[in-house]
Amino acid sequence: MHTALYLSVIIASTIKFVGGPLTGATLGLSWIETATCTAMGMMISVVTITYAGAAIQKLVDRFRKQRPKRFTSRTRLAVRIWKRFGLAGIAFLTPLLLTPIGGTALAVSFRVGRGRLVLYMLLSAISWAVVQSLAVYQIPGLKGLITR
Repeated sequence: MHTALYLSVIIASTIKFVGGPLTGATLGLSWIETATCTAMGMMISVVTITYAGAAIQKLVDRFRKQRPKRFTSRTRLAVRIWKRFGLAGIAFLTPLLLTPIGGTALAVSFRVGRGRLVLYMLLSAISWAVVQSLAVYQIPGLKGLITR
């Protein structure tokens, strides 16, 4: 029975990180179970994009009708973050502002080593999973709003 609950949290956090703690609280899991499953969900996305990123990019390019614009406000922001903070900045911002897929794709586009990328994202995933899960479970009244 718990396996289905855990999978729900994992799947929610593979797409959007904050979905993990919210789903875990809604399903009545403990904060430690929620944090663990949330970090696992992000890491599934990170490992998938890191190791299958080139193949996915080739597939996307094959069906793309026109070339993407090189210089947009979004790409300029990404380059600014990369130049100022490097991989640590991208890993730090991935659970907060970027999605696990988007943050990993951004890091892969800057040609970061796979092992280093997975390590930084793992540290970020664990840290933010604990912080966000505790926030959802400890802020008075927040869990009650979610479980209604």
